[in-house]
Amino acid sequence: MAIWARFKRLMRSIFGGAISAMENPKLVLEQNIRDLNDQVPKMNETIAQVKAAEIRSERALKHAKGREAALTSRIKAALRSGNRDAARNWALQLEKARSEVQQITAQLQQAKQAYAKAQQVKEVFMRDRQRKIDEAQHALRAHERAKMQSKVAGVLEQFEVAGVDQTHDEMISRIEEDTARNEARMEVALDSVDTETLRLEQDAESWHADELVRQFEMEMKQETLGDPTASVDPESTPTEKSMGLDSQGTQPTPLRRAR
Repeated sequence: MAIWARFKRLMRSIFGGAISAMENPKLVLEQNIRDLNDQVPKMNETIAQVKAAEIRSERALKHAKGREAALTSRIKAALRSGNRDAARNWALQLEKARSEVQQITAQLQQAKQAYAKAQQVKEVFMRDRQRKIDEAQHALRAHERAKMQSKVAGVLEQFEVAGVDQTHDEMISRIEEDTARNEARMEVALDSVDTETLRLEQDAESWHADELVRQFEMEMKQETLGDPTASVDPESTPTEKSMGLDSQGTQPTPLRRAR
């Protein structure tokens, strides 16, 4: 017997697990809602049968009381007429009729109690049914929201896997690294330039240009005033004097740039 019980338990565990794995909670809840709605007509039919029994008992009681009243009247009429034998027969029937009235009265009371109990059961059932339907519908709506959220999450995961998020930070880091490297190269290049020497050369060139301009201004002033005391070499031209030729006709050595 113990082996058979273990075997049945094993079969229940195998098939029960398979059935549980195949069950879809959404479909099961929808079927439960349909089952609960289908039970309402069955309950109404049962309550109608209980009510019909009450109605039949009321009719039977009414008929029994009418027969009781009729027998009572016959007995009284027979006694008034002096027919005791008829009165005795009807008296026995009246006793049965009164017993029947008591029985039907008890049945009617039971039928009324059964109908009231059925109404209470229906009220409890309808309240519990509505509660279960509301819970099932709430769970189904939550299930639909979860499905939608799962779809949205899948779409977002696809965007992330597409490579944008994976390469975004890497590309920014590489650009920042290249920018920093180029800025460092620029600073190193600027540090390597002899800016002081360059400034001195620029100052020397500016001074030399100023001297040339002053020489041109002096020559132009002498030509305008016509000064006869000006010592001008007839063999030299203004261009040569402007270029700074000496008395031997050779060009002096240009100023050496300051370093």
